[in-house]
Amino acid sequence: MGYGQHQSFYLRDRWLSKAIRQLKKDNRFFYDEEAFEKMGLGKNMVKSLRYWAIATGVVEETFNEERKKVHLITSFGNLIFEYDRFIRFQDTAAIIHYHMCSKREPSTAWFWFFNIMNETIATKEAIMEKFSEWVEENEKKVISMSSLKRDIECLIKLYTSGQGIEDPEEVIQSPLNKLSILEERKGIVYKKALASNNIGKTALLYILLDHKQKNEIDTVSVDELVSEKGLWGKVFNMSRANIVNALNELVTHQKYPIRFVRTNNLDLIRIPEVNSLDFLREEYTRKVEVLA
Repeated sequence: MGYGQHQSFYLRDRWLSKAIRQLKKDNRFFYDEEAFEKMGLGKNMVKSLRYWAIATGVVEETFNEERKKVHLITSFGNLIFEYDRFIRFQDTAAIIHYHMCSKREPSTAWFWFFNIMNETIATKEAIMEKFSEWVEENEKKVISMSSLKRDIECLIKLYTSGQGIEDPEEVIQSPLNKLSILEERKGIVYKKALASNNIGKTALLYILLDHKQKNEIDTVSVDELVSEKGLWGKVFNMSRANIVNALNELVTHQKYPIRFVRTNNLDLIRIPEVNSLDFLREEYTRKVEVLA
């Protein structure tokens, strides 16, 4: 699992765009000794950005024929660079959040906070204590408390720094603060329950399609959406009522509606037959046309 790889810097609004632009020219850009000058960021910020690019799913790390590490832009990364490089759409922020929270690596703290920790109101000290206990139970090696503390601090800042700031040039603004899923007041952290309008119907359907492809399934139950790790209820802290409301909205999707199937008193959702990234491209194209 992964800890403290962000160098204590949370993701900023224009960082992913900067990373993709440079990696289009050189897939070993993050190993360029002059990378920080070319990006206009500090050296540790560049290391942080390498982590965020991977964690958000816009880049994948692999090896070239010479067995050297390279960073390749994913299909998702190319999509957001083409249609929403500054993460203006609520759906893009929600999908990035989902990519980070739905698997244990490399953003282990995020996976734990949204999928494992059940409390919705807690002090930072209590969060830190519970996280360290979970890590101790699930790790064979010892992880330093300072790394775990940096993870929790960075996680909170990612969703709260720059809230209420409308200026896109503001350097402290995080692209994920628009989700409003976390709030911090006087050292107490509130995990807020989101509804479909906070997330975006495009993001919600993308997650169903991605879940379908990864698990080679055609249906998912309401109970799974509520309680399964990596799905709506956990990732967005959605209540069952909000999940049902969102499903009722997706039934009316113009091109890719979901369908309810009743089997043995179990509500199942039949997921549409479309590739998640093909769907996302269509949705982004439509959104850009509407804005134009």
